[in-house]
Order: sequence, then C-alpha cells, then structure tokens
Amino acid sequence: MKACVALQHAIWGEGFTDVVPASILKVAQRIGGVVVGAFDPKGNLLGFVFGLTGVERGKIVHWSDMLAVAHSARNLGLGRRLKEHQRYLVRELGASIIYWTYDPLIGRNAHLNFNRLGARVSEYAEDMYGVTDSVLHGGIPTDRLIVAWPTHDVDIDQNLAETRRAAESDNCLQGPVIDDAWIKRATGAAILPYCVRIPIPADAEQRLMDAKDGALSLRLQVRRALRWAFGAGYTIVAFSQPEGDRDGHYLMTKPVTPRSTSSLR
Repeated sequence: MKACVALQHAIWGEGFTDVVPASILKVAQRIGGVVVGAFDPKGNLLGFVFGLTGVERGKIVHWSDMLAVAHSARNLGLGRRLKEHQRYLVRELGASIIYWTYDPLIGRNAHLNFNRLGARVSEYAEDMYGVTDSVLHGGIPTDRLIVAWPTHDVDIDQNLAETRRAAESDNCLQGPVIDDAWIKRATGAAILPYCVRIPIPADAEQRLMDAKDGALSLRLQVRRALRWAFGAGYTIVAFSQPEGDRDGHYLMTKPVTPRSTSSLR
C-alpha cells in the first residue's frame, strides 16, 4: 500500500495533494473495492489499479478511480492487464458496469480505453476535479470524459467490433474534422455525415506541462468540438493514431439504432 502511494507521487508529482492514502486503499478492499498491483520478479511495484464499488439507481457499479504504471514499465500492456483483472473481480461482485475518467487530450489513454478495452463515453464533465496542483494537469480546467466499460464479454466484443469497423472504414478515417468553422456551418443542418473526427495533438501531454496558455486554448477547442458532437448525437467509437508523431483523431459515429444516453449530459 505504501508503494502505491509512492508511485502516485512519482507519476503526478511530489507536490500532488490528491493522493489516495494507504489507509483508504486498505479499507476499500474490505467493502468490495479493488486494489491490485503488478510486480516484477524482485517484488517491486510496477503499477496498480484502485476502484470503489457502490450503487447507482439501485444497481451495483464500480468506479475505477486510479490506474498508475511506472514510467519504466510503460508499453508492456500492464495497464490493460490490470484493468482486465479489475473487471473480473468486479463482475464477481455482481456489477455490470465500470466507470472511470480520463483527460480527452491524452491520446494514449484514448487508445487504451476505446481501441483495446471497448469502453464507451457516458458523460463529458467540465473541470471535474477543479484546477489541481499536479504538474501533469497543467494548471488548467480538468475536463474529463467519463467512460463506461461493461463487465460482460459479449458487450465488450460488440463494442470492439464496432471499433474495428470504424478504424478500417475510409468513411471514418477521412471524415470531416470538427472545428469552430465546421460547427458554425453544421449547426442546425438537416443532414449530417455518419462519421466525423476530432483531432488531438500528439504533443498534448507535453503542452499541459510546458505551455499553460496553449494548453488552455487546446482544452477549450476540444471541449467545443466534443460538446457539439455529443449534442448532435455522435458517440466516440475509436481513436485513430497513425504511426509517428502525427496527431490522433477521435472517430465519432451516429448510431444506427439509438444508444442509451440517459447519463450523457
């Protein structure tokens, strides 16, 4: 548990005050929460996932609050393996859905959530955590996408099949890019394309740490684009990230059959 706390400081900065303490990690495990670590052969913690189990509208749900992987262990698939183990444990508790948040500017997290795990957006939350003291958050509003991840394989398989279709479709890969000019032209239009794209700069993570003004401008730009797309009935089904340092794109489609958006606000 203490190693989990140390890893939080290593990733989000020594001055980060929103750390989950060892006592809460320990208590969470006693009431249906999940705290799972990944270790190397010498017993060193490489990553962990932490979440709380609760009730939403009478149904058991799980909130995955934190996923942390040490910089030295990135790109080994540990994040995905930790999440999959979490899903197994949560499903055994009787929950059918897992929620968590991530910054829509971070392409590698978008790739994991949509392309690898098959999650879908439940809600867009503006400045969800307020302006924090983490160096990774850049001192700007902490807008977040809340994603919903089914615990049952059949639902995930369906989502991933939808993701593959979009990622292999020229109609989506070459769909119109949503920016302020597009929004102005398309607002109120009777007919909209099946698939649209929202770009995310490859260096967005670095901008958050190095260029507050530029990061804020980017935050607001992506906020406007996502807000418009969700309002027009689109949903994120995949994230396209070409090889190299080029920008990635959210691929967003309008469902053929209406998807439940009861929690999408």
